[in-house]
Amino acid sequence: MSRRNQPDTAASDGGEMSLTDHLKELRNRVAVCVAFLVVAILVCLYFSPQLVELFTDLGKEYDYQFVYIAPQELLAVQLSIAAIGGLVISAPVLCYHIYAFCAPGLKRTERLFFLLAVGFGTLCFCVGVLFAYKITVPFMLYFFMDLSVGTDISASVSIQSYVNFLLTVFVVFGAVFELPVLSVLLTRLGLLRPQWLARSRKVLFVLIFLLAAVITPPDVISQIMVAVPMMALLELSIFLCRICEKLWRPGEKTTAPENG
Repeated sequence: MSRRNQPDTAASDGGEMSLTDHLKELRNRVAVCVAFLVVAILVCLYFSPQLVELFTDLGKEYDYQFVYIAPQELLAVQLSIAAIGGLVISAPVLCYHIYAFCAPGLKRTERLFFLLAVGFGTLCFCVGVLFAYKITVPFMLYFFMDLSVGTDISASVSIQSYVNFLLTVFVVFGAVFELPVLSVLLTRLGLLRPQWLARSRKVLFVLIFLLAAVITPPDVISQIMVAVPMMALLELSIFLCRICEKLWRPGEKTTAPENG
């Protein structure tokens, strides 16, 4: 068993924790995370009407009209927003408790790296969502509405379909912008080398377009709007991984010859 020196654990007297103590601490931390998640979902549910209005105002700028075609549809939209918002808000708390549980068994540099990864991961996710809200979604809405110009077809969109579309785009872009953090993390663990990424760049570009086709609505514009930032983030990931590899493995070339 590991020695845990944190004041909030059962081993505050400096003794080793038993398996039961580890399980109790894990249970307590899981309970805190679940409680925080429930509270976050309830808070998001309270503000969900304002969020629905914010989303619809974005569409109304391009002359979209929104309807709901089932009695429970508007409630389902608010519940979806609350659930996803609660998960996003709770993510830093969940990461903190994972860190707090594992911290006694980590070195100082590993603890610092974990905190930086969580911080930059949260920042990258928020930047991805903001990029989607300010650039990608308005472009998509304009493009789709422009298709009806010169016809007698008007856009009356189901509010559930519209909000699900927005939430999908936000989550996808938030996850896509995590690519640099994930790449650096895998490099730190020794599971990824920037040389591998650089040599496989062309193959990865093809895979990026295939992935964009899977995770986006079935239109070319959406796929391009996802694929282009992913390719840019891939280049950024290669650059960051090279820097991190030099910092973490300064003597690697003299101790271990590079393959390939």
